[in-house]
Amino acid sequence: MGQVLFVVWRESVEALLVIGILYAWLRNGDKVARQGLSYLWLGVGLGLLAAFAFGFALLSFSETLTGEAQDYFQVVMVWLAAVLIVQMVLWMKYHGRTLKQGMEASLQKSAQNAQWWGIALLAALAVAREGSETVIFLYGLGFGKAGYILPSHLAGVLIGFSLAFLTVYLLQLGGKLFSWPAFFRVTEVMLLLLAAGLVQAGVDKLIDKELLPSLIDPLWNTSALLDDTGGLGSLLAALTGYRAYPSLMNVLAYLIYWVVVAGLMKYKKQRLTAQTQSI
Repeated sequence: MGQVLFVVWRESVEALLVIGILYAWLRNGDKVARQGLSYLWLGVGLGLLAAFAFGFALLSFSETLTGEAQDYFQVVMVWLAAVLIVQMVLWMKYHGRTLKQGMEASLQKSAQNAQWWGIALLAALAVAREGSETVIFLYGLGFGKAGYILPSHLAGVLIGFSLAFLTVYLLQLGGKLFSWPAFFRVTEVMLLLLAAGLVQAGVDKLIDKELLPSLIDPLWNTSALLDDTGGLGSLLAALTGYRAYPSLMNVLAYLIYWVVVAGLMKYKKQRLTAQTQSI
């Protein structure tokens, strides 16, 4: 439940952030600006429909696969979820700081030109994007794979969504308790660890299928200190990729993942610095 709760919470916060910016700007604007509220809610509804349609299509397609084909599809989806998480973290890290200003500028232009469909499209894209990512992430975590939704997973969705509303509300209080920058820094680390866990899950599946060699198995055994088959150990295994008795392939995959992430972070930082200096 912990993984599902965290994914739904984090993704919902991002969607609610965008919708909150749009709503606050339109609601607190003049009479002309307030005319765009109905288009905002229309966009939210269309975005939710698109996300649900994508989820239905994904589950329907996976059900048509059998045997090894379904196993390979699940590995692809797990790794795709990991890639999307890393991409999302990189994007928010270097664009989140200007998100509010950019959206408000776009809203100002839409209001001046009465292009309310532009606001509906912006809301729909924001909700559909976060919703589609959530679908992929949850599928990678095993949500609904058994043909039905586990009660613990459903509870994770409901709690995560409720916490997202609470988080956005607290952040809108003016940062007295915690700020947006602090929130994003902490959740960036948690998301990268979650992506590492997804990478490890895919590696485990390919080792089981004998498509990847385990090399040395196990490389060490720390189950006496923290077992990964239950309790805190299983939670850490799911959220961070921790293994009590990993193979050498597991360790190499984990190291390669973090080397790639560090390289992408450095590359993005260099590009941002170069862009800033050229202005």
